[in-house]
Amino acid sequence: MTIKVIGAGFGRTGTLSMKFALEMLGFDKCYHMMEVGQNPGHTKYWLDLAAGKEIDWTALFNGYQASVDWPSANFWREQLVQYPEATVLLTRRDPEKWYKSVMNTIWKTSSGNRSNPDEKAQASSKFAFEVIWDRVFDGRLEDKDHVIACYEAHNQTVIDEVPPEQLLIYEPGQGWAPLCDFFALETPDEPYPHVNSTEEFTERWQKIAAEAEAKR
Repeated sequence: MTIKVIGAGFGRTGTLSMKFALEMLGFDKCYHMMEVGQNPGHTKYWLDLAAGKEIDWTALFNGYQASVDWPSANFWREQLVQYPEATVLLTRRDPEKWYKSVMNTIWKTSSGNRSNPDEKAQASSKFAFEVIWDRVFDGRLEDKDHVIACYEAHNQTVIDEVPPEQLLIYEPGQGWAPLCDFFALETPDEPYPHVNSTEEFTERWQKIAAEAEAKR
């Protein structure tokens, strides 16, 4: 098994919906941030990549045919070297809406967990800062113009460097058509998945926080 689709889009660009969509189309499984916590030892792979070290890609992506979301989106070039025949999938959305979504969801959770007494929450926050917030945005998440500039520069770099025939650009709301047309697949009978809105994200993490508090 090998990676056939490399997701280069940042988190909060519809990546969880895209994970489920790709799996419904047969790219099963698709690696997403949620996989990091579900696979013991995977945190080290991503930290090593962030430090510029070589990793065992076969071990990291064992059982996966696609990748989306952070942290893998930061390493789309490295993945393309390993899987040169793969399609690069750039999910993107309006920069202003993207920034607002990031600040109301994953940034709020990550920054809040820095002072969380729960060790797992602290470790998760530390990982996010090392691999995403500090590495990609210099830790300047409150600087909206800077963060959006980083976001747009990343997207443009992907567009400039990936051969057009190997690149699929997708924006939330486009449904099945771009994916099915690009991969020459039949459109599923089920609607395109729409999950992980800001409200759903907040509700999920509130539940996780409550469960952690109940265990103390």
